[in-house]
Amino acid sequence: MRLLPILTAFTAAVVLTGSPVAAAAATGAGAGASDFTLQDPRIKESSGLAASRIHPGVYWTHNDSDDGPFVYAVDSATGRTVARVTLTGIGRPRDVEAISLGPDGQLYVADIGDNRDGTWDHVWIYRFPEPRELADATVKAEQFTVRYADGPRNAEALMVHPVTGRVYIASKNERTGGLYEGPERLSADDTNVFRRIADVPWVTDGAFSPDGGRLTLRGYFFAKTYPWKDGRPQGPGEAVSAPWQGQAESVTYTADGSALMFGSEGTNSRVIAVPVRPTTTSTPPPSAGPVQGAPPASPKPRPGSFTKGALTLALATALVLAGRTLLRRRRNR
Repeated sequence: MRLLPILTAFTAAVVLTGSPVAAAAATGAGAGASDFTLQDPRIKESSGLAASRIHPGVYWTHNDSDDGPFVYAVDSATGRTVARVTLTGIGRPRDVEAISLGPDGQLYVADIGDNRDGTWDHVWIYRFPEPRELADATVKAEQFTVRYADGPRNAEALMVHPVTGRVYIASKNERTGGLYEGPERLSADDTNVFRRIADVPWVTDGAFSPDGGRLTLRGYFFAKTYPWKDGRPQGPGEAVSAPWQGQAESVTYTADGSALMFGSEGTNSRVIAVPVRPTTTSTPPPSAGPVQGAPPASPKPRPGSFTKGALTLALATALVLAGRTLLRRRRNR
């Protein structure tokens, strides 16, 4: 979803003020991971990322809306597209927002966006095997119909657990988003009902760590990593040093789990690597501090700066909501 240009200008100014939003910005690279820029002019609204498991250094992405049934493979060494896959056997995509790779070796493409905040009574997931060869190709995909147990809603994050293969969706809501769990196995013949299992912040994307032990969620102004146990996120989550990006839309772990890759919309947008600390224990004691295996936490604001930073963040959030309301009214005319 596009934000108003004024939001980008305003939040860029926020970064320069030294507020907590700016303090959360960081760049870097984990082992074997580095930043790269999407070079393909056809990729104008990259809205999801998934690290390939069979093609080292390759990331799958897609545009948001108004593109078609296309998925792109990008070589992080050069930023160039090395394959464009055209999906057949599905309807016309409406608002593709996320992509995830399952333990079955298949890519799950989430046509789950709804910029009118829950006017569509169903959305779709498309699934196809990750290609063994990187070349432009046309593949037949499966299509799954999805409904939410508590009614329609907007969503931009889909995560497939790398061990169980279960699919999760995080809805996007200004007040209280939800994490939704799909059935144990998706059915192409019946409607797949997703049920709310947890509250989450305003999420634009998410990803499980390769071992399935952590879930990272990101939004426009935050990123958090949650320990994952018994099919649920645990605790309030630990802040991640996510980079500042004007249209923060995507996140994935590298294939080896050494870094998180953060992406954004826009032509020639940059994907930024943030290293993940090695896991030393699966369940830290209550007083252990930051979650082990999570990216470094954002620096704490300087003494006396919290009030200013909180006010700035509140103003930025208010501006986002105003922009969304204006866009919604225009679309409904």
